[in-house]
Amino acid sequence: MAANPPGQGFQNKNRVAILAELDKEKRRLIQSQTLNNPGASIPLSRPAVNKEFRDQAEQQHIAAQQKAALQHAHAHSSGFFITQDSSFGNLILPVLPRLDPLE
Repeated sequence: MAANPPGQGFQNKNRVAILAELDKEKRRLIQSQTLNNPGASIPLSRPAVNKEFRDQAEQQHIAAQQKAALQHAHAHSSGFFITQDSSFGNLILPVLPRLDPLE
């Protein structure tokens, strides 16, 4: 078995002491922040109490926007449009008819 160098034990004890001191300082700082800012430990976001209600209201709002966009497009264009659920904000899409090529 290899012998440890003479200063190795002292270095390990020194490291442990430094880490313990850092841990104490960290705890002291966290505790002082909590005492100075009692509201800091309160989460900023509220739990989703009425998430289903909010989702339903959002869906109704999107449906109303789609209907309005579709009516506007049909009134001001000779094309044909369909509604689409899109995460990119495309409420309606133009539909291009497929024509058979002339032979």
